[in-house]
Amino acid sequence: MRAPHYLLDTNILSEPLRPVPNSGVMESLIRFSGLTATATVVFHEMLYGCYRLPNSRKRQGIEAYLREEVEAKLILLPYDHEAAKWHASERARLVKLGKTPSYVDGQIAAIAVVNNLILVTNNQADYVDFQGIELENWFTNS
Repeated sequence: MRAPHYLLDTNILSEPLRPVPNSGVMESLIRFSGLTATATVVFHEMLYGCYRLPNSRKRQGIEAYLREEVEAKLILLPYDHEAAKWHASERARLVKLGKTPSYVDGQIAAIAVVNNLILVTNNQADYVDFQGIELENWFTNS
């Protein structure tokens, strides 16, 4: 597996599960296959959402997707020591400016920045205040 270039946010990684997925996202997932990773924090968000569902075909489909497509094919990057240091520094900077970004978004941003990855998200507004982060939106960049 090649080194990743992109870190996929939850709204990108969950797009294939939609009844009618966005064609730009799907094309980019195929085009950049092998160059994508996700954060363990994102994996947690998806798995938590899945576990909250009653036992059903939908839940079984999500579990299969997470097992066969996410765990088996993507690098899952942890929120490690370097990410924690970057996150703490950036969080302190933003609080001084009167901004309070989501803790989880800060973790995801930190993982992207310390691994020199482009964060792919449809929620760019959640990340725009973080310094040093590079963003792409495959919903609009298709």
